[in-house]
Amino acid sequence: MGKITVETCEIEGLKVITPTVFGDERGYFVETYNYNDYKEAGIDVEFVQDNQSASKKGVLRGLHFQINYPQDKLVRVIKGEVFDVAVDLRKGSPTFGQWKGVLLSEENKKQFFVPKGFAHGFLVLSDYAEFCYKVTDFYHPGDEGGLMYNDPAIGVEWPIPEGMEIILSEKDKVHEPFEKYQEKYC
Repeated sequence: MGKITVETCEIEGLKVITPTVFGDERGYFVETYNYNDYKEAGIDVEFVQDNQSASKKGVLRGLHFQINYPQDKLVRVIKGEVFDVAVDLRKGSPTFGQWKGVLLSEENKKQFFVPKGFAHGFLVLSDYAEFCYKVTDFYHPGDEGGLMYNDPAIGVEWPIPEGMEIILSEKDKVHEPFEKYQEKYC
């Protein structure tokens, strides 16, 4: 391996990946994905689509999940800084309903692997951020579900600085609490 460092998390399946950065006076080079390295690290999946979004400070996207067509995700930030969150929705998991947050930035170049069975979201902490992610299934309109980002039953500790206005999409404003998720899907 050698080109990436993989940190396992207290929630099984989640992994934080730090790639090796090769830099000199000209700038830097980083290999952002190599199937063989990821397979050796226990991430043996086939990514079929790459996505990128741009958001301003205070935008919170999530917490999203796919209902019938779940996706593994490999996420990273290429500009700015975000707090990225995954919530375990796997039935029977000992960590069901628990969350993990990771600071992703253009500086630290960390990646977060979020397997199928998790809700996912992020909060933009910098003035502007560009967020990239690979997924293992294509987008299926109408297959998204969501959880309230601030549901106390989940208890995500978003690092919201005093005075920051949270900006949600209309869709994200109406997500249901975790209790309703459990009634529908468990």
